[in-house]
Amino acid sequence: MIEHVTHTGRLWRWTGGANSGTWHFLTVDGGAGEALSGTAIMRKLEGNARGFGSLKVKARIGDSVFATSVFPSKADGGWLLPVKASVRKAEGIGEGDVVEVSLVF
Repeated sequence: MIEHVTHTGRLWRWTGGANSGTWHFLTVDGGAGEALSGTAIMRKLEGNARGFGSLKVKARIGDSVFATSVFPSKADGGWLLPVKASVRKAEGIGEGDVVEVSLVF
């Protein structure tokens, strides 16, 4: 079964890790986050769970469509969508901007 959700949130930056890398994320919570969580539970029950509890998604921000994975956030119960530099550049978005994303999973 294919799910489709839309979510609006603020783009934020995380810096850290072994190489002090920088990543930009959009937290997907609320109804969209609940839909992701429901799918994750079903895949786990079916024996199709992925590493770190991630889910493969196709994301659309503006005119940019990209394949990635979302990851459950232990901090707030939502899901973390990484937003690549190429997408941020193409869409003219950056840290702090409110962004609408459509997810298919």
